[in-house]
Amino acid sequence: MNYNDLSSFAQTWGLLYFVLMFAVAVAYALWPSNKDIFKSAASLPLEEDGELTDDR
Repeated sequence: MNYNDLSSFAQTWGLLYFVLMFAVAVAYALWPSNKDIFKSAASLPLEEDGELTDDR
């Protein structure tokens, strides 16, 4: 296996790997059951007392 073969393999399967990881990250972010978790995390900077609240 020379450099060109290794480079071609990495470019092809690396692209597929990162596209798959991107799809998983988007699916996790948009999953309906995670809505409350992200909503409470988004409001943390606006809280006065600085304590974590669990509104789930």
